[in-house]
Amino acid sequence: MTERAEPAKRERWDGHSGPGEAGVLTRDEGLIRAVGARGLTAAIVNYTVGAGIFVLPAVVAARIGGAAVVAYVVCVIAMALIVMCFAEAGSRISLSGGSYAYAGAVFGPYIGFIVAMMLWVGSVLASATVAVVFVGALEQLTPAAGDRIVRAVILIVLYALVALINIRGVRIGSGLVQAVTVAKLTPLLILVAVGVFAVQSANFAWPGLPAPGEISRTSAILIFAFLGVEGALTPSGEVKDPARTVPRAVFSALALVTILYLAIQLVAQGILGAALATSTSAPLAEAARLSIGRSGELLVIVGTAISTFGYVAGDMLAAPRGIYALARDNLLPSPIAVVHPVWRTPYVAIGIHAVLCLAFAMTGTFASLAVLASLATLLVYLACCLATIELRRKNIRTSEGIPFRVPGGPLVPLLASGVVVWLISSATRAEFIAIGWMILVSTVVFALMRVARRVVA
Repeated sequence: MTERAEPAKRERWDGHSGPGEAGVLTRDEGLIRAVGARGLTAAIVNYTVGAGIFVLPAVVAARIGGAAVVAYVVCVIAMALIVMCFAEAGSRISLSGGSYAYAGAVFGPYIGFIVAMMLWVGSVLASATVAVVFVGALEQLTPAAGDRIVRAVILIVLYALVALINIRGVRIGSGLVQAVTVAKLTPLLILVAVGVFAVQSANFAWPGLPAPGEISRTSAILIFAFLGVEGALTPSGEVKDPARTVPRAVFSALALVTILYLAIQLVAQGILGAALATSTSAPLAEAARLSIGRSGELLVIVGTAISTFGYVAGDMLAAPRGIYALARDNLLPSPIAVVHPVWRTPYVAIGIHAVLCLAFAMTGTFASLAVLASLATLLVYLACCLATIELRRKNIRTSEGIPFRVPGGPLVPLLASGVVVWLISSATRAEFIAIGWMILVSTVVFALMRVARRVVA
């Protein structure tokens, strides 16, 4: 059956018009489209391959032992469904804000605002958490980094550096992400290439298929290691030829990350065997020590520092564009949307994001909200999957190329939505209450901004 085609709506969305109204999309004013397929792929890989990969193999092994590959297969299938939705949505809407722009163009400014706030808060908490891991890696190299004052100085320098780099220009920020992505992957690739010769076949003995419930619980944990596409697509207003670039980047990144994760899991399991499940603090460093020696262990520790620095740098490139987009659409105070007159970057938004990340990283109060950040990200995924159906039905698209189309009509977005709901259902009552409070606070902010606009008008 041929899908009914409507005239393609041009790129305009002012943040106030509801679905179906004239002027659904808007072009980002003043931003430079400088991020290509390679840069966006590097950003997604960098965002995805974070500090978790250095402890992930032990977490999976502790739950299902030698059958870890099963959880990876389940997880990759789930993420492939979700990524296809992001590929189509990102090829149809090329505005800064990513998931916020997708949901807002379809469901209206309120849902778009809630999605944006969940995505941004999750990014702040995740960045702060990874920054603490960064300092921890430095402490393994030099105990002086554990001193309270030294720790504070390191965090201040870290966020000041990545903020200034991104304020100076999106090309510089994207270039840094590409360079750091290569640097952070190198120790992992060396571990895989050298460690494969220390693998013992007896460590791959098949323990039998785990119970379905255990597979689902393990996959629900493992899938968080694949999260990252939602943050890396936030600066979509600065992506060149998004109709082609976004699909190529998200699929390339998922393939690269999947191959890397499986290789690391198999090498670590092949070297450590049953001991992998108990090496919860630094399983890859232990595997490197046994296969390469002390130099290998140091290499992985340095890799941890590079990986966490890369994540913070990538987050500083992407996440501030979320609150920039909200301010651009008058959903947050307009000064946040100010673009630097020379470097053409949203420097106020970058500064605000850096200060909040630094505050959480220095106080450490974000620890109890880590699970909440993950739940918020899954809700963002759900909104994007559902928005994909409506974006195609309304034929909303960029004027810069033919959008990517997920095969099977609405089947893939519906399957992806079902997967996300399945993962969300594992949350506890306390976590649901916490996410409810966050939505309530965001709703109050949204209402106050609406009142302020009416007063000004």
